[in-house]
Amino acid sequence: MATDAKAATSYEEGLKGASEKVAEFREDRSPLKRVQHWLHQTPSAVPMIVLIVAIIIFGFLSENFFKAGTLSTILQQIAIVGILGCAQTLVVLTAGIDLSVGAIAVFSSVLMGQATFRYGIPAELSIVIGLILGTAMGAVNGLLIAKMKLPPFIATLGTWQILLASNFIFSANETIRSSDIEEKARALQFWGGSIQPGGVKILYAVFLMIVLVAIMSYVLRSTAWGRHVYATGDDPQAAELAGVPTKNVLIQVYALAGFFCAIAGWVMIGRFGSVSPTASTGQLGNIQSITAVVIGGISLFGGRGSIVGMFFGALIVGVFEMGLRLVGTDPQWTFFLIGVLIIFAVAVDQWIRKVAG
Repeated sequence: MATDAKAATSYEEGLKGASEKVAEFREDRSPLKRVQHWLHQTPSAVPMIVLIVAIIIFGFLSENFFKAGTLSTILQQIAIVGILGCAQTLVVLTAGIDLSVGAIAVFSSVLMGQATFRYGIPAELSIVIGLILGTAMGAVNGLLIAKMKLPPFIATLGTWQILLASNFIFSANETIRSSDIEEKARALQFWGGSIQPGGVKILYAVFLMIVLVAIMSYVLRSTAWGRHVYATGDDPQAAELAGVPTKNVLIQVYALAGFFCAIAGWVMIGRFGSVSPTASTGQLGNIQSITAVVIGGISLFGGRGSIVGMFFGALIVGVFEMGLRLVGTDPQWTFFLIGVLIIFAVAVDQWIRKVAG
């Protein structure tokens, strides 16, 4: 015992004057590593930079590009895609994909129109019915994925076909003309209205898109539900162990996506004037929304990205389409450059994801 006490005393005496600092591990980051880390923390930075560069280039190439009317037209053209992009963003953040967004939008618009003109339901109530049914269509996607464990790609590919077919069968391919809607159901065309400050036409639909992006940006960034969405996409097993109800989150995400699609369907009526079951959005809406999401820097692997980035992605597509048109370039170059941007965006995402690894 005496020997042990003596050893302990000698040990304590030996520590006198020793440094009390805790060991630190420092990693010297190169400038490239710092950029990589910054982009990982700010996923909307890349699309914002691409957008600014594209605007500057087309501004030099065409003197008409910076006119207020041109910029207003770009915003009008992306209004529907931007709203569909809100739906697609929520889904992709959970590491899913929704191929049915365009079909839900078109079918919702048809349901609104037919409810009014075939069944005599007041237009305002028809709109509510269309929004509810659009939400239900999205919820079905969520149930198939969360409860039946179907892969999102397969589940929404199937519902896309089902909804498109149902759209044509229910409507009997009947188009409701703009003049009839204007005469009997003006509420259906509400989002086609506009204000003209300084003689520049700005659709109500543009303001709606911006408001939806702003609201969802806040919800995803500053609420518990938003953090649950990111956690579900980043690592569903870890999220579930942490108490996140991942299945319920998935169902809610797809239902909310369906609601946004139904809003886009209502906007379609105002934007185009008529209700058409053959609207191109049914086939192209999903591709356009995925394009905006990918170019906007949202990771297809889930858990990383921002809805503001999606908005920048939609703007990039609109700027390219308008800029190339003003320059007089073959329209096919638009698809070429957008394809290059998609590949570039995914490659950058893969590079940025190495930071987390």
